[in-house]
Amino acid sequence: MPETTTNTEKKEVNIIIISDAAGDTAFNNAKAAAAEFPDAQINYRRYPFITDNEKLENVFKEIENFPNLVIVYTLVKDEMQLPVIRFGREHNIQIVDTFSPVVEALQQTTGLRPTQQIGAQHSMNQKYFDRISAMEFAVMYDDGKDPKGFLEADVVLLGVSRTSKTPLSLFLANKNLKVANLPLVPQTHIPREIYQVDPKKIIGLTNDPSVLNEIRRQRMISYGLNPDTTYSSMDSINAELESAQKLYRELGCYVINVAHRSIEETAALILNHLGISD
Repeated sequence: MPETTTNTEKKEVNIIIISDAAGDTAFNNAKAAAAEFPDAQINYRRYPFITDNEKLENVFKEIENFPNLVIVYTLVKDEMQLPVIRFGREHNIQIVDTFSPVVEALQQTTGLRPTQQIGAQHSMNQKYFDRISAMEFAVMYDDGKDPKGFLEADVVLLGVSRTSKTPLSLFLANKNLKVANLPLVPQTHIPREIYQVDPKKIIGLTNDPSVLNEIRRQRMISYGLNPDTTYSSMDSINAELESAQKLYRELGCYVINVAHRSIEETAALILNHLGISD
């Protein structure tokens, strides 16, 4: 049965940002373009530091079943760009190269060949290397993979599933903050390291039950699965949120409701709480 869209429904678009560096250029360009479409629901998913074909293939496997994809990429090397172009053609996906057209224009004008050096546009100062280190930290300690990361982090994000922990971690890493996050599941053991962290560094993320229900249902639909499962049921969601709130009260941490807030807005609240100027 074909999809029907009413006047009150927003067309959902999933913008995939793929970059061999931090991906700020592609992300900012995508956001600027998306601002021209206020009636669309734009979702962003960033894949930074995709520096080899194995990482690129893993990205393709993760996104290939997402609906209404647009891929925006900044990849310096030709051998990394070609698989993206091929993937776009095979899956009938719009792809946008935000890097090569300018490089080609400069090549034609100067008669010189580009170096194809990743990150050549960045000055190699300490701040740049700190940001790279923070990004690597966020990836290493995503989803509570290693509890020792909580003790080394500048910020620890806690939250139930689909409260934007991972994208927030990467966004804050771009601000040179080392971020670790932990998904909260009822009746699951909380690592003892969490209780050793300064409460000011801990951010408890929550959401409105109805918003979380819709997000989870849409996620299941995007995977071609039944949207009405325990994962998306209101009873389960309410139980998870209540359990999370109990932990937040116990820790005495700062709590943010991410419902109807962009990643940027939530990050701004966190930076303000930590006394860090953006």
